[in-house]
Amino acid sequence: MIQMLEAKANPLLFVPKCPPVVSLQPSSTFLLNKIKNPFPPSASCSLPIKNFTITAAKRRQDPELEPPENNQPDDENTLLTEKGDEKEVDLGWLPTFPHVLTASMSNFLFGYHIGVMNGPIVSIAKDLGFEGNSFLEGLVVSIFIGGAFIGSISCGSIVDKLGCRRTFQLDTIPLILGAIVSAQAHSLDEILFGRFLVGLGIGVNTVLVPIYISEVSPTKYRGLLGTFSQIGTCIGIISSLFLAIPSENDPHWWRTLLYIASVPGIVLALGMQFSVDSPRWLCKAGRIDDAKEVISQLWGPSKVNKAIEEFQSVIRNDGADLDSSWLELLEEPHSRVAFIGGSLFILQQLAGINGVLYFSSLTFRDVGITSGALASLFVGLTNFAGALCASYLMDKQGRQVLLVGSYLGMAVSMFVIASAISFPIDTEISSNLSILGTIMYIFSFAIGAGPVTGLIIPELSSSRTRGKILAFSFSVHWVFNFLVGLFFLELVRKIGIAPVYAGFGSVSLLAAAFAYYFIVETKGRSLEEIEISLTANYQDRNKM
Repeated sequence: MIQMLEAKANPLLFVPKCPPVVSLQPSSTFLLNKIKNPFPPSASCSLPIKNFTITAAKRRQDPELEPPENNQPDDENTLLTEKGDEKEVDLGWLPTFPHVLTASMSNFLFGYHIGVMNGPIVSIAKDLGFEGNSFLEGLVVSIFIGGAFIGSISCGSIVDKLGCRRTFQLDTIPLILGAIVSAQAHSLDEILFGRFLVGLGIGVNTVLVPIYISEVSPTKYRGLLGTFSQIGTCIGIISSLFLAIPSENDPHWWRTLLYIASVPGIVLALGMQFSVDSPRWLCKAGRIDDAKEVISQLWGPSKVNKAIEEFQSVIRNDGADLDSSWLELLEEPHSRVAFIGGSLFILQQLAGINGVLYFSSLTFRDVGITSGALASLFVGLTNFAGALCASYLMDKQGRQVLLVGSYLGMAVSMFVIASAISFPIDTEISSNLSILGTIMYIFSFAIGAGPVTGLIIPELSSSRTRGKILAFSFSVHWVFNFLVGLFFLELVRKIGIAPVYAGFGSVSLLAAAFAYYFIVETKGRSLEEIEISLTANYQDRNKM
């Protein structure tokens, strides 16, 4: 059974004695704007073994990053920038939107392939001769995850060498071929091979999309545009559910559904031909003029000089070669970011999103919604609504606040459902509480744990190791996605659904605490500012 949705370094090195204090404004607030911060703007945490400080607020700029005196102001809050006798109109996120929308087609495909097998798997099993064999039915669905794991782990090296744009286009080959092979399958081996190819392509894309969006987006709108990956996934799931409706009456409709899956891959390949490459990768590849052109096109001509200076300063510190080594993830500060990325995805999966989605149809059935497709549609629309809220709040409230709040909401939802099942005062009340808890859980996940996890990791990663860290983190995601799906039903059979849901709630509380102590706020700061700050803190710690 596919894991319906999304999905060590020494942990002793990451146990802080005090929570980080995060501030991006002179009149900063602490966490949920409840406690005023009496200290200078900074974010720090102390470790028991070595002194370790992360500064995540007041802009620390290397002297090399100071713009020349004759540079134009870089104020993103103004709509007009004076340039001699001319005026530059700030279009905000609009110039970047078509490129982000094209990249988000990958997430649409991800969501589509998640939902496309939910209903037609029975028809597929009957057509291909393994009807009634639950193991083979589960294998057809879950081999997708095996391909995704390989795709994710291999993407780190490919994107370093080719850049995001060409890697997207290369990746459409297994996506298109996999869909066509699956649609034309007349044996179990053929459908398995097609699903594996699709998983391979999806695994590459899950790594590519957050890298691409984080590197082409203007700093001010990076959070807003970063949520498009989650929105694309939601739309893909909802689309597959609508298109699967005829499969209830037409046993061969599944072939049409899989043929349709090849169309977004073709659109992605063509769309990327007209999209820009990451200006950061172009600068690292020595294509400075191309990088300047992209920055001018997406962020405005006034941002070109400062951005190029920041890119080149980071390159001088990191090294100019395109391909980093996997062994660099064992070195500080990269190992710390890799630990945070892997831990976030482990906690995300152990918080139970796949299990809740699996049982959501049964929960809705208890209140009279017997159609599995209709129940899935409710879930999909709730997920979509949460993603839209996240897009509005991401750059206003910040990543840490959304992540902590999301996991707290998920914990409360799980405890509500577990209580309703364990202490049924009235059947109708218990069923309604279960429905309410399920909707609250999915909405809470979509507003933080889903979109923030994929966005914060590339933001914290260095330019040199960003591809490798994302590849490692998503490969961890796929492993735990598979493990949760493998053992979830067995746990439910042995101890019951209420204790399992209570366990999900406990993990959600742990995830909230982890986000509170370990996540550094990145809102409103360029990727280069974040990297220089983290690197400087590591170097300062080593001098002590």
